[in-house]
Amino acid sequence: MYVSMKGMLKRANEGNYAVMAINCFNIETARAVINAAQSLRAPIIINIVQEHMVNHCDSNLIAPIVKKLAQRASVEVALNFDHGEEIGLLKKALVDGYSSVMVDASRYNLEGNIRMTREIVEFAKQFDASVEGEIGCMGASEGDDMKTNPDEALRFAKETGIDALAISFGSSHGNYPEGYVPEFDFERLKEIKEKTKMPLVLHGGSGSGDENIKRCVEFGINKINVGCDFMNANVDSIKQHLKKDPDINYWVMMHQVEIDSQELVKKYIHLSGSEGKSL
Repeated sequence: MYVSMKGMLKRANEGNYAVMAINCFNIETARAVINAAQSLRAPIIINIVQEHMVNHCDSNLIAPIVKKLAQRASVEVALNFDHGEEIGLLKKALVDGYSSVMVDASRYNLEGNIRMTREIVEFAKQFDASVEGEIGCMGASEGDDMKTNPDEALRFAKETGIDALAISFGSSHGNYPEGYVPEFDFERLKEIKEKTKMPLVLHGGSGSGDENIKRCVEFGINKINVGCDFMNANVDSIKQHLKKDPDINYWVMMHQVEIDSQELVKKYIHLSGSEGKSL
């Protein structure tokens, strides 16, 4: 089923669990993620980050592919433009068929962020698409001034009309150094949840640690973004198959990688509590 994030995140908010959003960039990665969700009866979000969409798979090409895969599945699948920084690209993604977009206007001040995000919210209404906004600086593991301010989060949510809010409380994008586990500000998360009462989003879920993920869900996170861990799982699979058979056929290897990478997605679905939660 091809849907927006609205319904799935609304139910996640009410049921105190999270929906996984996995970064993909082609048919193989999207199909692996959807198949993993299908096997566990979980709603799922396919994230396409702006860099991948611009440089590898434009919205007019990837949207029909994911939409067809979603229509073949019996679980809810949303296609989300992740970290859209340009109004033109955000609007084009919606026109081309994305069911959701995430507006990243965090580089602006609060008023500028509200203005740009609200413009996309209004534009998305004609497509019945969902919109995620962001407030705070992702990667702000040190320094409270860079993390999301609870009062600003409430104002931002009210004035933009977004469906989900990405907040900063200790996570970071990219791979963490080996052995490092980030420290999350759970009190900040709880306060933002109490004030906004809306679906909240964790960006930079990769490498955050199982216990941190579980506590995030417990305290109000309803969407968890994972990119690096999934990409790393694909690379690890490729390395293993090449080590076992350096002359392996490319198609055979890629087909097996697609199967192998599903295990990482299933792990996060279990941690998020979304197993069996699809309509």
